[in-house]
Amino acid sequence: MKQISLAILLLFVGITANAQSKFGTIDAEYILSQMPENAEINKNMEAYNQELQADLKSTITDYEAQVKDYQETSAGLTDEAKKEKESSIIELENSIKGFRQKASVMMQMKRNELTGPLYAKIDKAMKEVIAEEGYTQIFHAGASGIAFSRAEDDITMKVLKKLGIEPKPAAPTEAVGTKK
Repeated sequence: MKQISLAILLLFVGITANAQSKFGTIDAEYILSQMPENAEINKNMEAYNQELQADLKSTITDYEAQVKDYQETSAGLTDEAKKEKESSIIELENSIKGFRQKASVMMQMKRNELTGPLYAKIDKAMKEVIAEEGYTQIFHAGASGIAFSRAEDDITMKVLKKLGIEPKPAAPTEAVGTKK
């Protein structure tokens, strides 16, 4: 008898707890893509990328000049001078390799720096929607997030509305195998 009473009590508690939860989803990346400030971020990222590429090109030009100089003058150099030039060339080569490896990290850091304030705006608007509508949990509905969510649980459009953003229609995509 005690076990049946305990089972009924646990069932009642479980149903009550579930009834008090309100779940939702949000696609912050979609919201970010709809924000007018995103165009400026993309311009800044392109300028930063060009700056990094210019630095890399300058280093490569210096490297190529040193290699050419070494090839032209190595026959008449002392062993110590050869080693010095070789060391300088190897150092530049390693610098180029290291720069290429760090460039993507540097780009991501710059993107995070520029998008941080926009994510803060999204977060503030999301919290307002959560408070107004009584959500208890919100899940990110991005590419690697939720496998399924009902459309009525998605607060993405509500957050866009809070931010005063009218979503742009998606660009039409061409079906696979169609001809222009």
